[in-house]
Amino acid sequence: MSAGATPAAADAGPGRLKTWAASASVGVALTLILAKAGAYFATGSVSLLSTLVDSLLDFAASLINLVAIFQASVPADREHRFGHGKAEPLAGLGQAAFIAGSAAFILVQAADRLFRPAPLTNETVGIAVMVLSIAVTFGLVLFQRRVIRATGSIAIGADALHYRSDLLINLAVIAALIASGTFGWDLADPLLAGAVAIYILWSAWGIFTSSVNLLMDRELPEEDRERIRTIAMGHPAVISIHDLRTRSSGTQTFIQFHLEMDPNLTLIDAHTIADSVMGRVEEAFPNAEVLIHEDPFGIKEARPSFE
Repeated sequence: MSAGATPAAADAGPGRLKTWAASASVGVALTLILAKAGAYFATGSVSLLSTLVDSLLDFAASLINLVAIFQASVPADREHRFGHGKAEPLAGLGQAAFIAGSAAFILVQAADRLFRPAPLTNETVGIAVMVLSIAVTFGLVLFQRRVIRATGSIAIGADALHYRSDLLINLAVIAALIASGTFGWDLADPLLAGAVAIYILWSAWGIFTSSVNLLMDRELPEEDRERIRTIAMGHPAVISIHDLRTRSSGTQTFIQFHLEMDPNLTLIDAHTIADSVMGRVEEAFPNAEVLIHEDPFGIKEARPSFE
């Protein structure tokens, strides 16, 4: 049996990037909370209130992310032999709950304003704060995209999805403020706030399903599994491959399978072949821990089949 693991030191760069991204999210959320609170009290806009609540939850979710990323970076230990990577999808579930809660609050406020319309005041202040929010959020999203490409972090991915939706939310608020202040369409404010809430719920569902898939050890996409098979079968001494199983835990991927080879090979030769295949798979999946079992070809085994 052969196994290979990515050294803990190799994760130092990605771990630092994820920490920077999570810290930046906390800082941006806190800045926007202060700006939006002042703008809401100046305008009374329920759609602006929706973005204030969203930023409050962004702040809480980003704090959870920061803690989860720190925990996920802790190396494997005696009690957690597969590491602590699932702290990230757990944080994703927390984010989904926060986001869904904010959407429910916004829907209630929008419904109240829809049946009891009220004119807005100081729309210029609200628009200025929304423009500031768009600029700051856009900068954060660009940084998060870079971190996601480098690390594949589910926690930062959930955070980025939320902040990307914030860009649309802020644009919707600007539209509502202009419609109310310039054209007197007071219903635009609650209607756009309701549309924003529905979009937030959709975002929360995407984060929830991604997190659950990781926690439930969902297989890698079929194209990745086929790539693993192709790599294994590319070795001239490998006759067949079976029992391929894959899963992810945070940014760590776990791959295991059985190689079928000539039953007359010596143990050392079989081990050498498996090591060679393992190296090729690890080269294709740099953050993977690969476990290979060597089988003599032609031996029948009772095993479940999911193909």
